[in-house]
Amino acid sequence: MTTNKKLPDNQITVSKKLQIRNSTVEFLIFTKQNNKNTIEVRIEDETVWLTQKLMSVLFEKGRSTITEHLQNIFETGELKESSVCRDFRHTAGDGKEYNTKFYNLDAIIAIGFRVNSGRATQFRQWAINILRDFAIRGYVLDNERLKNGSFFNKEYFDHLLAEIREIRASERRFYQKITDIYATAVDYNVESEITKTFFATVQNKLHFATHGNTAAELIMERANSNNEHMGLTTWKNAPHGKIIKPDVSIAKNYLSKKEIKALDRITTMYLDYAEDQAEQNIPMTMEDWSKKMNVFLKFNNRELLDNPGKVTREIA
Repeated sequence: MTTNKKLPDNQITVSKKLQIRNSTVEFLIFTKQNNKNTIEVRIEDETVWLTQKLMSVLFEKGRSTITEHLQNIFETGELKESSVCRDFRHTAGDGKEYNTKFYNLDAIIAIGFRVNSGRATQFRQWAINILRDFAIRGYVLDNERLKNGSFFNKEYFDHLLAEIREIRASERRFYQKITDIYATAVDYNVESEITKTFFATVQNKLHFATHGNTAAELIMERANSNNEHMGLTTWKNAPHGKIIKPDVSIAKNYLSKKEIKALDRITTMYLDYAEDQAEQNIPMTMEDWSKKMNVFLKFNNRELLDNPGKVTREIA
């Protein structure tokens, strides 16, 4: 179905839901920065379409300039007119419908790199940043637009729910399930600083909230060759098998049943929240998941770890 929406008062309203994994949404973000004019954006086949008149408004250049550049683009073979141009029924100012030529995002970008105006310069700067981001992350996002979820379709959230339930059913450790949930963030980037920090601290945050020690501190405190089973409460071949070196370096192996249940409750709460957000069609970012961990711990009157701990893993 074709959708025509206006963008009044620096706002964009698009009823058709699109998955935010392409540059279409970023183009909408760019157009909303223009406070001088209202621009009608047509959404079709998950891209945007503008008439020559609207491109002249967007780039603050005369329509004849836009026409000249389009002709040059097609004549040089940079773009095929049949691929980027389409006729749509369009309601004009007189209230009547006419067949009008619209041009898609490829053509709009090509024009933006040709015209000479302050607005076009802004567009080129925007495009360069977007393309750089795209090369690094694979796709680009705008956190404010992510909050309302309007560009995520039903298929996206159905897939997300299935993924969350698969994580819940897995045999992975508590903190691994939480990092798995974090990795479902719409802007997930394994190389980002927020991801590196979250992955490096989440295990210790869970341990500290449960018993007041980091993983390394727990091992240092409870591992004792004079105690039964080295102080371990479980190990790979428990209860009758031999304890081997890797067993004593896993902090979870020293936890009591009560502490295990506490970890399980925190993890379950995190998973429940993830599932609830997906059920409500609310996308979550890396920052959302990072902050939510502290929120859960505070809500349950758990202590928050605000330092790396006193004992390193190597010492433990």
